[in-house]
Parts: sequence; structure tokens; C-alpha cells
Amino acid sequence: MTTLLKLIVWLLRILVFVGLFGLAIKNSGPVELRFFLDHSWTAPISVVILAVFAIGAGVGLTAALGGFLRPSRPPDREAR
Repeated sequence: MTTLLKLIVWLLRILVFVGLFGLAIKNSGPVELRFFLDHSWTAPISVVILAVFAIGAGVGLTAALGGFLRPSRPPDREAR
């Protein structure tokens, strides 16, 4: 990659970060999540969205972990 292209990529990353950060700041109102047995949790909506994203990423990685850890079978020698 050329230096100019790296600079453009970093400027784009900074622009996206500032835009998403501003969106999170403007939408910082409290949200109440109600669970079973009358439990509730009040937090800013940006924290709730971040928590849900982290939980989803964790579940996705856990689901993919079985495929990564499964031992590969050696090739069948009789198939020739």
C-alpha cells in the first residue's frame, strides 16, 4: 500500500469513529430492560447496544469454535 492510500484509510476510520461517537453521545438516554421475576436494568442505550453486540460476538465465536477445534481427519488412502 502506498502512503497516500494508508492516509486515506486512516482518515476514513477517524471519520467513521467520530460519526459513531457523536451518534452514541446524542442517544445517551436511559433505557430500562425488564427481565423475568420483576428484575430490571437501567442503562444508556449506547451501553445496551454495545453489550448486546458483545454477547452476540461471543455467541458467534463460541459456535465457530467447534469447527476450529475439530481434529481434521487424515486423507483416506484407499480412495485412490
